[in-house]
Amino acid sequence: MPTVVVVDVSLSMTRPVSVEGSEEYQRKHLAAHGLTMLFEHMATNYKLEFTALVVFSSLWELMVPFTRDYNTLQVVLVTDGCLGIGRGSLRHSLATHSQRSESNRFPLPFPFPSKLYVMCMANLEELQSTDSLDCLERLIDLNNGEGQIFTIDGPLCLKNVQSMFGKLIDLAYTPFHAVLKCGHLTSDVQVFPRPEPFIIDEEIDPIPKAINTDLEIVGFVDIADISSPPVLSRHLVLPIALNREGDEVGPGITDDTEDENSANQIAGKIPNFCVLLHGSLKVEGMVALVQLGPEWYGMLYSQADSKKKSNLMMSLFEPGPEPLPWLGKMAQLGPISDAKENPYGEDDNKSPFPLQPKNKRSYAQNVTVWIKPSGLQTDVQKILRNARKLPEKTQTFYKELNRLRKAALAFGFLELLKGVADMLERECTLLPDTAHPDAAFQLTHAAQQLKVASTGASEYAAYEHNIAPLQTDFSGSSTERM
Repeated sequence: MPTVVVVDVSLSMTRPVSVEGSEEYQRKHLAAHGLTMLFEHMATNYKLEFTALVVFSSLWELMVPFTRDYNTLQVVLVTDGCLGIGRGSLRHSLATHSQRSESNRFPLPFPFPSKLYVMCMANLEELQSTDSLDCLERLIDLNNGEGQIFTIDGPLCLKNVQSMFGKLIDLAYTPFHAVLKCGHLTSDVQVFPRPEPFIIDEEIDPIPKAINTDLEIVGFVDIADISSPPVLSRHLVLPIALNREGDEVGPGITDDTEDENSANQIAGKIPNFCVLLHGSLKVEGMVALVQLGPEWYGMLYSQADSKKKSNLMMSLFEPGPEPLPWLGKMAQLGPISDAKENPYGEDDNKSPFPLQPKNKRSYAQNVTVWIKPSGLQTDVQKILRNARKLPEKTQTFYKELNRLRKAALAFGFLELLKGVADMLERECTLLPDTAHPDAAFQLTHAAQQLKVASTGASEYAAYEHNIAPLQTDFSGSSTERM
């Protein structure tokens, strides 16, 4: 993730540090040495990383701004651990942060996902002699516990500062190298940004899962079939060249510009599977399904930044055997040659996806939804219209009546059942003299059944129960038991 380096340039950073056998250094010189090491490492291994540099004392100044906006940042605070005194100091700010107004709030926690690393130009004993360590740890806690404090081991010298920054590099800035495989074809690649370990469920399995360094392609699927799936993260997949000793000879690894250009020319002449895969996916309009670990998959695809430039990207699905329900279980997918008939048709004019679920989903059923009053009013009016056309609409009347009854019971809307029962009884009193005798019997029967359901005190009030038409002996009545 992008990095913001915040450097303390207050007066305390000018305190001298005696280094045996060399000239006198100040703490800010040690900080500059460590930052130079960090920036050189990022320039070598993280060419796509964006970094901003901020210096501060009582005021602050943005020395190197970002060239684009980010939602997630990694903040590196370089300080000597001196908290200052008086109003505006870190000690005072931490003591009063809960009392501040929203317009003058303490900057932590940051309003964006982040990790805070504190690089102290002091050893642990020096920080423990005051309350500095406790205050710095509180900074990490205020940032939701995301981060770590680094101190110098032993005396303050360039070597120990370099060792401290080396620990930060190992923790947060180690490039992720992997081997991309497809059958007998392989390619050494760097995945950028580095994939972070993922916790599926903190209660069931709290151990973070990391992707394998062997990325095995298990198949290819049309872009139209994969659609726009939900993913955990997206990463660039960059080819790298390795020499016989296993060290990189790709861009940024050589000692000087001439060697770097020479290495680039050599690497450009060597056939590379990663480049072949990128071109093939782009031309064919397909994605490659890649296995990241046990029951964990992702996809490789070509994404264009502009009309002339595109990159090989990798998106990580959520761990599990069936991350995309419309494709089914990943382990059960196979080549077209194994099918009796081409699932895409002879002219490639159809697709076997999405797979139809074995069990009918609730959103695929004819459920009753009353989000607005007009929806409920429509359903009640439909019952009343059919009630006025009894006995010809007997089946439709009871179908709509049972649909409303089940919805009211599911929502706990028992007052609705009582209200509709009253409406049916009123309709019964309004029947004309020419109405069929069966109509009055059916309306009275339906009203009684709704009242029973509204009380919940009988087996006829159960959700699974359906109100059946009343069987009568009147000739011409064609009612059937539902």
